[in-house]
Amino acid sequence: MKKRSLTIAGHRTSIALEEQFWECLETMARERGESLPQLVARIDEDRETPNLSSALRVAVLVWLKARAARS
Repeated sequence: MKKRSLTIAGHRTSIALEEQFWECLETMARERGESLPQLVARIDEDRETPNLSSALRVAVLVWLKARAARS
């Protein structure tokens, strides 16, 4: 697990995820022309679960599935 501190929605928050999820989130952000905090903030706004870490993991899985379907 790797913990990172980000500012989203005007406040600092710490998020702990496995390094592989951080790598995918960084790639997602880069492909979308966003910073990592911007991507995390957007996922935070759209999430349906109370846990941000879980929402980030699900977002990565959905993104990976979409990439695989395009291949």
